[in-house]
Amino acid sequence: MTQRVALATVMDQLSIDAVITGYAVAVDDGSWQDYRDLFTPDGRADYRSAGGVEGPAAEVAHWLAETMRLFPVRQHLIVNRRLDLQDLGGYPGDRADVRADYLNPMRLEGAQDGSVAAPDTTAPNFASGGRYSFGLLRTDVGWRIRTVTVHEKWRSLSGSLAPS
Repeated sequence: MTQRVALATVMDQLSIDAVITGYAVAVDDGSWQDYRDLFTPDGRADYRSAGGVEGPAAEVAHWLAETMRLFPVRQHLIVNRRLDLQDLGGYPGDRADVRADYLNPMRLEGAQDGSVAAPDTTAPNFASGGRYSFGLLRTDVGWRIRTVTVHEKWRSLSGSLAPS
């Protein structure tokens, strides 16, 4: 591998990392246009293992916009990222796969019994964790997500919303 190829590989890794971070920030901030912009035109998202939907990224963004209203406080931490960049005989290709663990603490405002959490409380009362699987493609505008699949491993509900 030449120094030029090594530098290109590092630049790809940094660009892909920025896309994954942008994904978490877009969801946490409710920036649904930013979310859609992270995907290829045929990009898809699959949240079924976490009780959600699967489909084209634009449709899933709409579903997320509605669903995330239930969680005004949210934070996605995406960690332990494992990046596999396509190798074309020592040269980086145009495909990449990322597996990354996530921890997702959120604040659910209302309970099923109609009670509402104290408005001055921001501590999370709902958390989940698992792993994301991202498939990315290099496009004319940079790296973009072609697929993302959520593999939820656990969830926890606490505080006044937890069943007694």
